[in-house]
Amino acid sequence: MTFQTSADTLNNIAMEPTMEQRKNQRFDLRLPFELVGGADPVSMGETKNVSSCGVLFAASTSVAVGDPIEYLITLPKANGARINVRLRCIGKVVRGEEGTAFAATLERYEFVRERG
Repeated sequence: MTFQTSADTLNNIAMEPTMEQRKNQRFDLRLPFELVGGADPVSMGETKNVSSCGVLFAASTSVAVGDPIEYLITLPKANGARINVRLRCIGKVVRGEEGTAFAATLERYEFVRERG
């Protein structure tokens, strides 16, 4: 069996928009991120995007796919707020991208208020 395609057919395929396949909406949020435990006691970084099921983050320490992790995300302060509110999360690393970007699940979480 032989398949023939024309340049026009290939151009039409390339021009079709791709549809998002994820179940949960992701939000492009750049928030302070702290990786707790691992090789370093604390590693600072930043989220790249967040969903109800996970987070993509950049950190100064590498983590291995499959590792359980604990991390803290600092939420923006509300107007007039005197203390930070952080989200303490437990999850698992599911993907590594380009050396210092990692995706992790969000399996359990709790809100933590810092003392002023």
